[in-house]
Amino acid sequence: MTLSCRAFPSRRFVDWNNDHLQDLIVGESGAIGTVTPAKVRVYLNRGTEAQPLFKDYFYVQADGNDLTLTPEGCMGCFPRVVDWDQDGRKDLLVGVSDGTVRIYMNIADDNNPSFDAGQNLKVGPDAALDLDVGKRPTPIVVDWNNDGMLDIVSGAWDGNIHVFYNCGCGGSVPPRFSTTFTPLGLIVQESGRDLLVPSTRSSPVVMDFDGDGKKDLLTGSTDGTILLYKNIGTDSLPVFSGYSLVPSNGQPIDLASNLRSRPFVCHWTGAKDGYWDLLVGYGDGKIRLYRGIPKQGDLDGDGTLDGDDLTILAKALDKPVPAENSPADLNHDSFVDVLDLRLFADLWLAEHGAEGN
Repeated sequence: MTLSCRAFPSRRFVDWNNDHLQDLIVGESGAIGTVTPAKVRVYLNRGTEAQPLFKDYFYVQADGNDLTLTPEGCMGCFPRVVDWDQDGRKDLLVGVSDGTVRIYMNIADDNNPSFDAGQNLKVGPDAALDLDVGKRPTPIVVDWNNDGMLDIVSGAWDGNIHVFYNCGCGGSVPPRFSTTFTPLGLIVQESGRDLLVPSTRSSPVVMDFDGDGKKDLLTGSTDGTILLYKNIGTDSLPVFSGYSLVPSNGQPIDLASNLRSRPFVCHWTGAKDGYWDLLVGYGDGKIRLYRGIPKQGDLDGDGTLDGDDLTILAKALDKPVPAENSPADLNHDSFVDVLDLRLFADLWLAEHGAEGN
């Protein structure tokens, strides 16, 4: 799936208008080399949950007009939909190309969001300083240290991952960052030093990717690859050691021309199965979709080999595989038989064998 936008789009997949369909929220760069402002587009899903379809877009409104920001170089704005004040309405957190981050509060109905004029996030004593990562912030909201309060984690031009802890000063909602932290925040650590994405321009996604109960870190980069850093610390104090390149069809994702990859993890069809999908914005103005592929033997795609998969296999035994194929045909010989059952048993033992010892 590709969807065209001005160069260097950042994308989010969220139900914008509460119709139970996931929509695309896309940050524009503005026109490079001109004074054309950066804006935030909304592409409403005109298809279905199982088959999203996007035909046109409109611009997010702020203070009664199109939300506009001054672009710089290759970046205009980087939007994230959040509920900043926990009032049940969508607010908009936006990374601005100059290094600052702005919060736009929803002043309309949640079904049709519209925002105020916005304000810069503040840090430092008495909240006197603008939160500022230098250039090209790519902020997300996450409870980084498990204290029950939302923090800011942001990528930047410098390739570091910047963390701004919510100090809870005067209450944890909305988030406040007004204690002793510098405008640049604290830097995520890798092997005892500041984590630095090799080709710079980091854009993080934080979640547990390997199911070990700890936050991991996925990030885009200047050279078009997607890097996964696994957490070797704890969930409340993440620490990382090296990275692996995220693959597609057995090969690392490697988009050409060094045009900055910006990833977002979602369930593309809305189905909360055991496999995440990956959206990647890129400097050619298009958004790419990489679908999560169920592992062999997981016939219902829920992320685990279990009794439900065995039931599907048992019901298909000794029946020819239909023209559209059957996931129960594990050895791809166009028939579901005892050979598939034996292969499933091997897969089951590989996943669960230790549990029975």
